[in-house]
Amino acid sequence: MKKFKRIVRILPLDQRRFKVIYIFSLLIIFGLFGRLVKLQVFSSSDLQKKARLIQSSRTTSFKKRRSIVDRNNRLIAYDKTLYKLWAHPKYFNFPGDSNKRVRSIEEVVKKLSPIVDIKEEILMEKFNNNKNGIKLLDKISEEKAEKIKNLKISGLDLFKYSQRYYPQGEIYSNLIGFVNDDNKGSAGLELHLENIINVINKSNLIKRGGDGTPLPDNSAPGDFIPDYKNIGLTIDSKLQKASFNALTKQVKKWKAKKGFAIVMDVNNGQILSLVTVPSYDPNKFWQYDAELFKGWYSQDLFEPGSTFKPINLALALEEKVIQKDGVVEDIGKINVGGWTLSNWDKKGNGYIDYPKVLQVSSNVGMVKIMQNLDPTIYWDWLKNLGINKNLETDLFESTAGQLKRKDLFVNQSIEPAVTSFGKGFSISPLKLIQLHAALANGGFEVTPHVTSTFKERFNKNPKKQFFSHEVSRTVLEWMESVVDKGSGSGVKIEGYRIAGKTGTSQKALNGSYTSKKVCSFVAILPVNDPKYAVLVVVDEPSKSYAYGSTVAVPVAKEIIESLIVIEKIPPKIKDHGMIVKKP
Repeated sequence: MKKFKRIVRILPLDQRRFKVIYIFSLLIIFGLFGRLVKLQVFSSSDLQKKARLIQSSRTTSFKKRRSIVDRNNRLIAYDKTLYKLWAHPKYFNFPGDSNKRVRSIEEVVKKLSPIVDIKEEILMEKFNNNKNGIKLLDKISEEKAEKIKNLKISGLDLFKYSQRYYPQGEIYSNLIGFVNDDNKGSAGLELHLENIINVINKSNLIKRGGDGTPLPDNSAPGDFIPDYKNIGLTIDSKLQKASFNALTKQVKKWKAKKGFAIVMDVNNGQILSLVTVPSYDPNKFWQYDAELFKGWYSQDLFEPGSTFKPINLALALEEKVIQKDGVVEDIGKINVGGWTLSNWDKKGNGYIDYPKVLQVSSNVGMVKIMQNLDPTIYWDWLKNLGINKNLETDLFESTAGQLKRKDLFVNQSIEPAVTSFGKGFSISPLKLIQLHAALANGGFEVTPHVTSTFKERFNKNPKKQFFSHEVSRTVLEWMESVVDKGSGSGVKIEGYRIAGKTGTSQKALNGSYTSKKVCSFVAILPVNDPKYAVLVVVDEPSKSYAYGSTVAVPVAKEIIESLIVIEKIPPKIKDHGMIVKKP
């Protein structure tokens, strides 16, 4: 059977249809071209930004402050990670629920209550029928935050933050200070070293592939590791606590306005303890008067009184206006420029040598000694010692001492006379211990400091020498006689050579001296190998018989006893005029 081929008749293309297809194709082509121009020309920058966001992500270190530790790595201040819990009731949804289902506040509270250890009724009150976002809880620990996360409840959001804690409380507060509610330093080292304590947040860009896989880039190995180096202090927490307890007890006993005690290494200026009373709890700083936040040991000034007498004797020896074996007559009072100056007890001591001048704290003896020194040279010495200059230190910004104008000092004989026994000018307690440190270490200036990196940042200049080694040694031995035979005998400790000087200074108000006192005592030990200076200042003790010997010396003794144990200072004994180690 034959197969017949089917013949299809080709009809001419409909011109109208052809035009429609042609025009439609052109429109598509022009549309695509226009889209291409828009993407490549007009929207290119926006698209590049979107691409970068998809292909890369920026990481930022968690904002924190560096921990502060003592020289033995004991924590003084640190940041604790906490969480805030926000609730959004209109989005409450449990794992496995459909997207449209919204759980009730009661259902969420029932799961949340045992984790946060708060009764359901109390949690319900916090919502107060509020369907919008509310801050439900604060200060949630990491452990509880992890349990809340594991609930996987939509509508519960945890916000991570850090809060400053001070585990040693009030014994460090006047030194360390505190941070406010915005985590910014507001007092003490927290404020003064804000730029160093704050962690530098590094922000890094991670490039990713289409599937989100991180791609190799030029980041350095440590770029994504947060910088959490500690701030190390030279303070010893055991000595700090012992000093604080001793000072607190004495300030309460004498009903004093405030007190200060410091222990410093005389060779390098490192501070081993620094305490003030009254103090405050930096964890609850808002409960205290702002006056307590002040670092008065470097910002307040006082007339040092008799504790400055050893410095003056060093000046007289340096200028060779007195000899080591000289004597001075003390009849109990002296007239200078129409003013009558007298000893603290109004009594004379006859002819006395210079160690005895310190032992009995003779004002008249000091006036006569310093009258041998030209007032112009005397004033230049005081300026050279930095009496009227700020201390460059890592503590609170210091207040410069007050020194009379040179023309007044030179032309009015009463000025150098009262300066001879520590009156007529004022310095900070921190400046006073700096000067005594120079007496102890052979005459060299050191700067009091508490951070272990202080030398690298501040102490770039060579040491300035105030006194010769011979003069320093002579004055130190004279000060030792004050402890052996004079007003500082209360600090004597068997087997240890200690030098010291007491001070009792009246406070001036509106140009006149009042009955209010500042009692002080400075000690240096051991005399055979000077290493430590201890200064105690008690302001306005309100009981009778308040003197440096009765108020400040007992505090210094307790501190020195603790210092000997903590620093393992070996005892020495005198044997036939020679210094030997005690077996």
